[in-house]
Formats: sequence, structure tokens, C-alpha cells
Amino acid sequence: MAHNNGADQNRFKSTKKHIILDFSDCKYLGEVHKLLKAKFGFPEYYGENWDALWDCLDGRFDGMEAVLIEFHGFLSMNEELKEHCVTMLEIFDEIHAKSPNVCFVFID
Repeated sequence: MAHNNGADQNRFKSTKKHIILDFSDCKYLGEVHKLLKAKFGFPEYYGENWDALWDCLDGRFDGMEAVLIEFHGFLSMNEELKEHCVTMLEIFDEIHAKSPNVCFVFID
């Protein structure tokens, strides 16, 4: 996952769109998907799988000003859950590549 330096992070912090993803309480993959659904405002029919995540995020940030998405608690998740979430990180990398106005930052 691409990390941005402090200057980029400061540029993004001044934006109106700032999403905090706090994975601290996530113990199971279903909880990760519920968090993503809530924070991104996905529709009720969100399939809670990585294909559905891509489908819901692809194009979502097109034409928007800078968007900062912070990851909290990800590194403290259990190893098995982090392994399941590698695909999520790859999706976020792809979203950033398609929409450079979106910045994903690990906080802790």
C-alpha cells in the first residue's frame, strides 16, 4: 500500500472529505466489512466480499477533491485477519492509482 509523506498528508487533511477507518475492535472479517459498509455508506445490498468492495469503490471518488482515508488499529488486528485483508489493501492501492485524489494513510 502506498504511503504518503507528511506534506501530502497535510494537504489531504485540509479537505472536507476525511474518513477514519478504525479496525481496533475488528476480530472477524465480517466486522471489517460492516465497518467499511458503514464508513463508506455502501448500500444495503453490499455483498461483504472483496469483489463487492471494488464494485462499490470503483469510480466513487472520481471528480472529487482530495479525500483522506486514515487506517487506525489495522496493525493491531490478529495476523490471520490481517492476511484476509491483504486483498482489501490491494483494492485501496488500485483505487489510489485510478483516483490519485484519494490518499490512504496508516496511523496505527
